[in-house]
Amino acid sequence: MEQCVKYFCCALLWLFFGDVSGLSSLTEQPVELSLSGKWRLSNSNGSLSLPAEVPGCVHSALQQQGHIPNPYFRFNDVSYRWIALDNWTYTTMFTVSTQLRLKQKVLLVFDGVDTVASISLNGVIVAKTDNMFRRYDLSVRDLLKDGDNMLEVSLLSPVIFASERRKAHSSYRVPPECPPDVQKGECHVNFIRKEQSSFSWDWGPSFPTMGLWKGVRLEAFDVLQLVQLSSLPLYNSSCSQWRLEIEFIVDAAQTKYGQVTISIPEVDSKQTYKTQFLQGKKKYNFTLHVNKNSQLKLWWPNGHGDQPFYHLTVRGFQDGFLILNTESKVFFRTVELIQEPIIGSPGLSFYFRINGKPVFLKGSNWIPAHSFQDQVTPDVLRNLLQSAVDANMNALRVWGGGVYEQDLFYDLCDEMGIMVWQDFMFACAMYPTEDDFIQTVREEVIQQVQRLKSHPSIIIWSGNNENEAALATDWFNIPASQRPTYIKDYLELYVNNIRLIVQEKDKSRPFLVSSPTNGAESEHEGWVAANPYDPHYGDVHFYSYVLDCWDWKTFPRTRFASEYGFQSWPSFSTLQPVSIKEDWSYDSHFTSHRQHHEGGNQQMLLQAALHFNLPNSTDPLKRFTDTLYVTQVMQAQCVKTQTEFYRRSQSEIIDGKGHTMGALYWQLNDIWQAPSWSSIEFGGKWKMLHNFAQNFFASVLPVGFEEDDTLFVYAVSDLSHDLKLRAAVTVYSWTDLDPVCTLTSPLLPVPGGAAVAVFKQTVTALLAGCGRCTRLSCLLTFHLEDSSGDRQGPSNHHFLCSPKHAQGLQKPNITAKVQEEKTGFTVALHSAAVAPFVWLDVGNIPGRFSSNGFLMVSRNKTVDFAAWRPTSVAELSRSLTITSLTDVY
Repeated sequence: MEQCVKYFCCALLWLFFGDVSGLSSLTEQPVELSLSGKWRLSNSNGSLSLPAEVPGCVHSALQQQGHIPNPYFRFNDVSYRWIALDNWTYTTMFTVSTQLRLKQKVLLVFDGVDTVASISLNGVIVAKTDNMFRRYDLSVRDLLKDGDNMLEVSLLSPVIFASERRKAHSSYRVPPECPPDVQKGECHVNFIRKEQSSFSWDWGPSFPTMGLWKGVRLEAFDVLQLVQLSSLPLYNSSCSQWRLEIEFIVDAAQTKYGQVTISIPEVDSKQTYKTQFLQGKKKYNFTLHVNKNSQLKLWWPNGHGDQPFYHLTVRGFQDGFLILNTESKVFFRTVELIQEPIIGSPGLSFYFRINGKPVFLKGSNWIPAHSFQDQVTPDVLRNLLQSAVDANMNALRVWGGGVYEQDLFYDLCDEMGIMVWQDFMFACAMYPTEDDFIQTVREEVIQQVQRLKSHPSIIIWSGNNENEAALATDWFNIPASQRPTYIKDYLELYVNNIRLIVQEKDKSRPFLVSSPTNGAESEHEGWVAANPYDPHYGDVHFYSYVLDCWDWKTFPRTRFASEYGFQSWPSFSTLQPVSIKEDWSYDSHFTSHRQHHEGGNQQMLLQAALHFNLPNSTDPLKRFTDTLYVTQVMQAQCVKTQTEFYRRSQSEIIDGKGHTMGALYWQLNDIWQAPSWSSIEFGGKWKMLHNFAQNFFASVLPVGFEEDDTLFVYAVSDLSHDLKLRAAVTVYSWTDLDPVCTLTSPLLPVPGGAAVAVFKQTVTALLAGCGRCTRLSCLLTFHLEDSSGDRQGPSNHHFLCSPKHAQGLQKPNITAKVQEEKTGFTVALHSAAVAPFVWLDVGNIPGRFSSNGFLMVSRNKTVDFAAWRPTSVAELSRSLTITSLTDVY
């Protein structure tokens, strides 16, 4: 069954009639007919008519049939505006079997319509849709006929619809009216319930999609059809017992009496209920109390344990015959959001406790993986999520301007131990509160919570992205006299509707009205805090492109950092397929067009110039590729500095601030080939930042920083057990690969889940003790060791001056030899000098290096390369380029 309900294969309900000799003998089953596949697509005046795949969208169909080239090529996002300004119609012809037509009830199911449509079957309008995020179940039995049946979906331009809805809302404006000009987007996206970023964002193009973006099918049955099954494990700490709250949504053609048996065989837990299935679409709730003697294995986030599951079996009987038989996965875990007073600090804590254990959230923010959702394949999802796990992440925030992700996304997060902070799809805007808008939002929220709440990976619901902050800090220049109107609308949408629905449907996880927010303090202040960015409460979003990102004092010591970051450009190999030679300079029309953040290209150079010499090659192409590289170096070093500051702040309160328990940088992935805050380029290639994240999110991490000429090294541990660690600090000269000296600290206890200072010395004394070093001539590396001298966690570095001021820094003339081993390819490197930010690139050969962007302070280093397609030593050797910082000077 297409678009399977989460964790069970499909809706399996059977009704037995007549003389049945045994339960395994089925005399009748529901009938399902998929209507996905080949349809016809035409525009409003009939000038275009073409085949179209469902699931799919208009842009994808036009590209697949050769009517338009790659929409991502050069300036095609603007060139193809006409597509979203037209109306389009999907049509298919199908025949139905006599068996299907004779069923008592036949539903036409649309799992996702994007967005505003009129649906007709055999010339009769059966529904009008207005919400991309809803499923539509339509009763159509009496409209079906022998022979050909015609199904037609007429889609209105989302841009024109949004504009007309804005005009109809004439009493007051609902800002923002339009995106900034630099985004080259469309207006009034807040008036339509579709992916908000599809009208443009500061990291993405404007492609207002239209289509049938999820599956279409007929479901026919005589008595019952299971629409949805969800299960919520709840733990009663007072009696140390788990119970499973199980919810069915059943569509019944007629009322039936029977009994339902629910069991988890692995833990010998089973209960039976008598029930009555009433005619129509109804919800039924059951409770299974888990055997108290069961030693349940709990689901844990990545890095904290395994992700085991159990089999939940549900069987329904009527008059002794089996009428319902399904099985789903169930995971046991608890989640609490702890907001309580902290000794020695004003405000409240803000951290997550999983299975009773405080967990520091390490990760990033997720945006849509493609402008056209039909092109987000399972391989794309697996690669991105595996990349998160491989960088030691345990959490992702599904951002509120995109889409509620497909089932596979959450299944993979469950499997991989990735905690999900799930926004509802509202972002950076005020929203209307007319009855019809509120009603479609209510149905959207109900459906999405029912679909997703069984996933242990989801640990929190959040009502919107940045809308509390937008109101509180007056992003939209709302006159003071009108402010109560917007606060009333805010409360109506997020508090009186979304919050109440979530709290009714899901008692297993917390809900926040917005992000950033002061959490409980925002609630105390009437849901819109005076300062939602207050570091003493809740979560904080923080961006600064002017302040020096190497100075950790510029960052807020917040309880939880849910957004922060810096832009960079993707690699040349990512840009090349969507550009031409004249585009390959940093001041070209193309590079300006792709930058959707005002002043972003210049901000990257200004930030980089604080610490690096900017590329100045006379070869235009080299200068361009060198500049791309420098932006990635800048981004990686900036996010590293900020993330390490947050990780070392988890155990400290300084000036009333600290106990930081989460670092989710903006952003993980890209939607197209352009500059953005991402750590993974469109297509899956890791930027330097993602390679850095592999280290700065390590379970055990040394963090070094200076304060008032004193060098501190902290040991940060996410482990459950205590360690005894010391820091080993090695001083190198920029001119020599042999270390100048090494200092070690005494062994100190490092509790699990803590950050502890294990090394402290003034830089002046440290350098004096090494004899022949100054801040300009030397740099530091450091690592952690246990009592046996074994290294714990990665090595780290600390620059005593900006590299552009380093004395003796020279070109390392790195050579490489590629070899093929049984497990893949290796690259053996040899350097003649200290080489910061060594970057290996194999062009358009997809794959991943085991380490990249590293500081090379040894003559020899070997890294692995995992290729994602067949390749050879010869091809890799031809394609390999090696860049270090001095190579761009």
